[in-house]
Amino acid sequence: MATTHTSTSRPTGTRETASLIASDKVEGTNVYRSDGEKIGHIERIMIDKHSGKAPYAVMGFGGFLGMGADYYPIPWSLLTYNDKLGGYEVNVTDAQLRSAPKYREEEEDWDWSDRRRAQEVYDYYKVTPYWM
Repeated sequence: MATTHTSTSRPTGTRETASLIASDKVEGTNVYRSDGEKIGHIERIMIDKHSGKAPYAVMGFGGFLGMGADYYPIPWSLLTYNDKLGGYEVNVTDAQLRSAPKYREEEEDWDWSDRRRAQEVYDYYKVTPYWM
């Protein structure tokens, strides 16, 4: 039987340094283009349990009050933190986003264990997959 951590207390201590940030501080952080235009926010970070690598940031885009939003798995390696913007930069155009791999939570459950789907994301953005 699996145990579930249900504590509601948060650990004390620093949640951000010059080079490290807690995952809960990343979630909700805005994502911008290099020109400063906001294009979405980090909905969540996906972490490989075995390697400890963060292969994806899931960017939320559009919708109203969480309904109808699109979610884009974007290779973490494409994101760069910009101190001036207080968020992450990614160089994608509107056209790239329109045809990028995405899902809507209310329509489809993204199968994160499907390696073909993961390869599709990395191929789309033309970056080396995290497992290579």
